[in-house]
Amino acid sequence: MITGELRNKIDSLWDIFAAGGLVNPLDVIEQITYLMFIHDLDEADNLKAKECAMLGLPFTSIFKDKVMIGDRKVNGKSLKWSVFHDYPAQQMYTVVQEDVFPFIKNLHSDKNSAYAKYMDDAIFKLPTPLVLSKVVDSLDKIYELMDKEQSADVRGDTYEYLLSKISQSGLNGQFRTPRHIIRMMVELMQPTPEDVICDPACGTSGFLVTAGEYLKETHKEAIFYNKQKKDHYMNHMFFGYDMDRTMLRIGAMNMMTHGIESPFIEYRDSLSDQNQDKNKYSLILANPPFKGSLDYDTVSADLLKTCKTKKTELLFIALFLRMLKVGGRCACIVPDGVLFGSSKAHQAIRKALIEENRLEAVISMPSGVFKPYAGVSTGVLIFTKTGHGGTDNVWFYDMQADGLSLDDKRAPVAENDIPDIIERFRNRNLEADRERTEKSFFVPKDEIVENGYDLSINKYKKVEYIPVEYPPTGELLADLKALEQEIAKGLEELQEMLNG
Repeated sequence: MITGELRNKIDSLWDIFAAGGLVNPLDVIEQITYLMFIHDLDEADNLKAKECAMLGLPFTSIFKDKVMIGDRKVNGKSLKWSVFHDYPAQQMYTVVQEDVFPFIKNLHSDKNSAYAKYMDDAIFKLPTPLVLSKVVDSLDKIYELMDKEQSADVRGDTYEYLLSKISQSGLNGQFRTPRHIIRMMVELMQPTPEDVICDPACGTSGFLVTAGEYLKETHKEAIFYNKQKKDHYMNHMFFGYDMDRTMLRIGAMNMMTHGIESPFIEYRDSLSDQNQDKNKYSLILANPPFKGSLDYDTVSADLLKTCKTKKTELLFIALFLRMLKVGGRCACIVPDGVLFGSSKAHQAIRKALIEENRLEAVISMPSGVFKPYAGVSTGVLIFTKTGHGGTDNVWFYDMQADGLSLDDKRAPVAENDIPDIIERFRNRNLEADRERTEKSFFVPKDEIVENGYDLSINKYKKVEYIPVEYPPTGELLADLKALEQEIAKGLEELQEMLNG
């Protein structure tokens, strides 16, 4: 969550749009995103130039001396944010509307790419030079403040705050998964340079961006000094699907500004027959929307074979199992009901995870993790597709704190189980002797089967009851009488003061 001056600056930016007649939150977010993308392109280009200079590699700027805009040649440098933001309002408006916007719309050479598809119908909606000038000045100040912030994920937090302004955010699932939870899931799964990674409900591409950042940090040389692996990273590693074109556009731009040149971000109803992906991905990271029920006729027939239900949270797990290759891994967020629901469909999907695949871990998260947008209790399921079982023991962890207060404010606090979760998960060979009273422990498969495949941590966790020693009843009565006498005496004194 962002607070203080940065939050106020974003609020005042919103007011500039409102004063200019742009009041639809999605339109505003879209226009802000375009402008942030233009700003970030300039920064990313400068950073790439420095990196290439340090490594002694050749570099061609996207803002080269002459850039074709339609049938016109323009000076590429005039398209840079750092150049045009100093122009007078009218000149800036002309350059952005006539040159910069067409430039970013046609930035991608592959006309079939996701970026080209979602930028193709992008419209520049800022109504006047004055509004654009004010918005650019305001964004410059926001970037200054973001640079000063100590938070590692201030950019993601800014996006989250923008998305919180969509009035239906809590209803249509468009609020962002907290970045520290995404980071935890990525760290647990430890993506490799060979992975093919998918989020079938990608929104703003948070999981894909974070997986990309993790790979840059941990496998930089393996990826960027190997031509094939670099090509895989840039063009064939990341796949994301969503049904909201605005989110897809933001997601595609988000990935490109993080240095992933051609992510495959596509409009697709993942649960329908429109999605034919089978045995394709080695890693799925997701927090799919849990909107309730769908009609059977909109759901892919082979998903209904695995799990006959209208509930999206169950259908998405069946989908992940279908989309993964054998040996593929998944970390996904599910509402608590998935873990202990007693319907046939609930039991069937849990049975499929345990009997036909390898369920590795269930991490129970506190209900405040998604506040202020939703108070639902959730968990993280981690499993591997095997197609022939393999579950022996399931590792459970009872997360009680995530480094932020669990109320609507979500202020930083000292208590944080996330580093411990990552440490223990990576060293599960040391977890065998833990007691059921501790934060983490193993439960054998047989016990889970006996309990109807129930995966609720409360089913297996033992609570230590510490006996409390109370004084004898006679002592308590004597204390109560003494207190009563004191109260009576005080009342008498008060009465005397009133009478006097």
